[in-house]
Amino acid sequence: MSAPLLSVQNASKRFGGVLAVDSVSLTINAGGITGLIGPNGAGKTTLFTLISGFERPTSGRIAFQGVDIGALAPHKRAALGVARTFQIVQPFAGLTVRENIAVGAHLRHARRDEALAKAEAVSERVGLADRLNAPASGLTIAGRKRLELARALATEPTLLLLDEVLAGLNPSEVRDVIPIIQDIRRGGVTVLMVEHVMQAVMSLCETVFVLAQGRIIAEGSPSAITKDANVIEAYLGHGAAKRLAARDVAHG
Repeated sequence: MSAPLLSVQNASKRFGGVLAVDSVSLTINAGGITGLIGPNGAGKTTLFTLISGFERPTSGRIAFQGVDIGALAPHKRAALGVARTFQIVQPFAGLTVRENIAVGAHLRHARRDEALAKAEAVSERVGLADRLNAPASGLTIAGRKRLELARALATEPTLLLLDEVLAGLNPSEVRDVIPIIQDIRRGGVTVLMVEHVMQAVMSLCETVFVLAQGRIIAEGSPSAITKDANVIEAYLGHGAAKRLAARDVAHG
């Protein structure tokens, strides 16, 4: 039996007296789209920083394709096939959209002309082909989100970590990006996404992990997760699951 694409085993991260990630274990197999959700401050982005190498776990193990990557720097993990986007999108404002995407492409393509050609191909996939020569500083929020996605995709990842790539978008813009993420998966890239837009989680993810106070409190299909009492309480507060159940009985 082949090893999972990503395996996180009892990973913890402590910042001084704060335990941001607390003994998290999860497994991601190749080929799917997995969601990571939870209330604000749950530790989702911190877990992403551990997987992508921008922070090292205080304890625990992170393996990619069966190889322990816990001590590797971010660029070495990227070379292995782990790419991520960031919540706060910061393009190189002095460069064009094409040149921004080429920054990611240079990981695999040393020659400038090859990197720029790769950038053009990636721009088609994310809907930025008509903005290639525009300055990145002039993009809308939706455009910047697509650029962040394109730059990560240009590294030709095996595993793509999407950190709230839909945050700040209106419902129409969210609907436009969902098919792009589906197409990325069809292209052979496995996706792990942190997301608050539940419409997207429900339509994209086969499996969802729920993080609260640094710990995984639930795992399952999106429909099962939305009915989980622990999840409801994590989002809505103590006693919320019981109140909702009572309301359903009263109305039904």
